[in-house]
Amino acid sequence: MSVISEFSKGIIKENAVFRLVLGLCPTLAVTTKAEFGLGMGVATSAVLVCSNLAISLMRNFIPAKIRIPSFIIIIATFVTMVDMLLNAYMPALHAQLGIFVPLIVVNCVILGRAEAFASKSPVVHSLADGLGIGLGFAFSLTLLGAVRELLGAGTIFNVNILGAAYEPFKVFGSPPGAFLALGLLMALVNMLSKKYKLE
Repeated sequence: MSVISEFSKGIIKENAVFRLVLGLCPTLAVTTKAEFGLGMGVATSAVLVCSNLAISLMRNFIPAKIRIPSFIIIIATFVTMVDMLLNAYMPALHAQLGIFVPLIVVNCVILGRAEAFASKSPVVHSLADGLGIGLGFAFSLTLLGAVRELLGAGTIFNVNILGAAYEPFKVFGSPPGAFLALGLLMALVNMLSKKYKLE
């Protein structure tokens, strides 16, 4: 596969949320607003790209018997760095994301890419894969957050879109609303993928 193919597959074809249904814990928990979805998506993408790079560089030096613990230590290192940077420079966002930033360590999207791809592929391909999957994940969380925020409050990124007369659907700010919005978006993405042959 070419580097472009490795990058592009993560955005639609192998989108972690809408197509592979992975990483749903943060997806459902933090997407009450578009800005929270974007923040979580960017944080996860940064960890994914950096861990893919590190694991690909060290793939020939990590013994097979301890590869999973090694991957977790590498991922945890980058998660700690991202957590500290968010706390230092974006404390309000850090407070909103809460425990879900440290939980990036056990996000199956990141560990899955480390095991299935970065540990077996060259550096450039691993970077392209991490960037594509990360952007797809960030896009999914931001889109879900935008839909929930729009329907639940009439705003997107705290900008009033639907006007003062809009009666919000409060359910979209709650966990059941997250499942409902995600299901509708998954159906839409799958329908469009089939129609435009993006599979």
